[in-house]
Amino acid sequence: MSKESEFFIYLLERYAEYKHQSADVVLKQWDNLGLTQFIYDMYGMYHCERLQNAFDDIDLLIKS
Repeated sequence: MSKESEFFIYLLERYAEYKHQSADVVLKQWDNLGLTQFIYDMYGMYHCERLQNAFDDIDLLIKS
């Protein structure tokens, strides 16, 4: 498994925990909004920041 995939799973699980939801519900939401690949592709930025920064960014993406 690539480091990007490992981090994506980690980010998904932590974000789901942060939102008090299951990872499958969050992933389905991201898929429905067309955000999954974009979030995956943000590995370069998200993996070197605080997770809260990534969460805040994802929240903004969902709202827009």
